[in-house]
Amino acid sequence: MHRTGELFGQYQTLEQQKDSATLGMWIFLATEILFFGGLFLTYTVNRHAYPLAFGLGSNTLDIYLGTINTAVLIISSLTMAMAVWCAETDRKKLMPVYLMLTLIFGCAFLGIKFVEYKQKFDHHLVPGYNFDLRYHQEGPEHAAELQKAFEQDPGLNSHAQLYFSLYFGMTGLHALHMIVGVGLVFWLFLQSLKGKFSSRYNNPVENIGLYWHFVDIVWIYLYPLLYLIDRHLR
Repeated sequence: MHRTGELFGQYQTLEQQKDSATLGMWIFLATEILFFGGLFLTYTVNRHAYPLAFGLGSNTLDIYLGTINTAVLIISSLTMAMAVWCAETDRKKLMPVYLMLTLIFGCAFLGIKFVEYKQKFDHHLVPGYNFDLRYHQEGPEHAAELQKAFEQDPGLNSHAQLYFSLYFGMTGLHALHMIVGVGLVFWLFLQSLKGKFSSRYNNPVENIGLYWHFVDIVWIYLYPLLYLIDRHLR
């Protein structure tokens, strides 16, 4: 039976409930690592097979937007950690502030990613019938580099599509996790306004914080793998 608003019926104490919830979150994150691990393995195999296509594909990404997004997520991890700290130390008035900052940074990340996706559609860099690595060129030097690359690898367009398929697949899946994270943090924000969390009860804050940090760590791996390949070619 349900005992209180904090302790649910299947648990004897809040400590037992917290330990169970934390264990469940870590098990969930372990399955997420396996899930993303398959994508990273696919990326590794294809990058080894087609290094030239992956390098040229990476060079079409906007490294400035990617770097800004990386900074945004790192800062959001800090604000999320501060929100957890507020819950653990009964700073109920300060906690919504850090949660709102986390929400702002999370939405900023998604907005920047939308801009990046639009660039890829505008430049015909979405895998499919209209894909063309030559469509968006940044001057004669870049055109000469592409021409040389096509002479080395006649199937460059097809191989570059593998890179962009992985780019959209991996960053899109990450963005989906971000959307879920933003929704969870928004729920925490609403609950924190009601004063629901304290040093006595803060399981949801800690576990959603773990999820948020995990999503940030995934991006820390995606950023160099997708954005920093063969930057010396530019």
